[in-house]
Amino acid sequence: MKTILRLTICLFLLNATNTSCQSKMVQIKGGEYMPLYGRDSMNVKIDDFLMDVYPVTNKEYIDFVKKFSKWQKSKVIKLFADGSYLRDWKSDTILGENQKEQSPITQVSWFAAKEYCECQGKRLPTVDEWEYVAMANKNIPDARKLKEYNAFILGWYEKPKSFNQTIGSTFKNYWKVYDLHGLVWEWTSDFNSVLISGESRKDVDTDNNLFCGSAAVNATDLMNYAAFMRYAIRGSLKAKYTMKNLGFRCVKDTKK
Repeated sequence: MKTILRLTICLFLLNATNTSCQSKMVQIKGGEYMPLYGRDSMNVKIDDFLMDVYPVTNKEYIDFVKKFSKWQKSKVIKLFADGSYLRDWKSDTILGENQKEQSPITQVSWFAAKEYCECQGKRLPTVDEWEYVAMANKNIPDARKLKEYNAFILGWYEKPKSFNQTIGSTFKNYWKVYDLHGLVWEWTSDFNSVLISGESRKDVDTDNNLFCGSAAVNATDLMNYAAFMRYAIRGSLKAKYTMKNLGFRCVKDTKK
């Protein structure tokens, strides 16, 4: 009887440990929104889903590479991550001197981020899912027309080394999600689905000497410069790229 009781307690503690390792998620109620770039300026429908409250942290990624050693920086295949992958880590499982466990993980490729989420039973958000949640401020689900909302994001773009801050450093938005703006850029599953390159003139014009702002022609909101920069960054990425200010978070489909 005592043996059975001990086994039951051990199983309970093991389950509790695994549960605590999973990032907290919140429910996002679906709806429709107008993306900055879309087909014929039509609204996009978003289904209900769950989203991580915070970006994935360094600590969580250490646990991941300990479990899946193929993603340790000395073992990762170059096809799946460039030479800057986890560049500032001291070793395969130890952070660099100036890195914090509760800061968002960065310098990871799309391949690594995607597999991390899948190992949690989750996935990367689509561009539309990410933008749908990120257009909220503290009080309303769509704050894109508010001057203060855009000023906050553009102000963040000018700040150096925001990736060193810890998660939860920025505001909790309408959906109870933190840090969509203010710490790092984030990978999405279909990051390059909108054809905006780093040199935006190449996307729509053959004469880029004449039309330096031509990539904005197809945008639905010419004043949303912050969103335009996000689309431009995504369009310039390749799946193996890593950046010091590019992290990710995961989402999960809601059971129907």
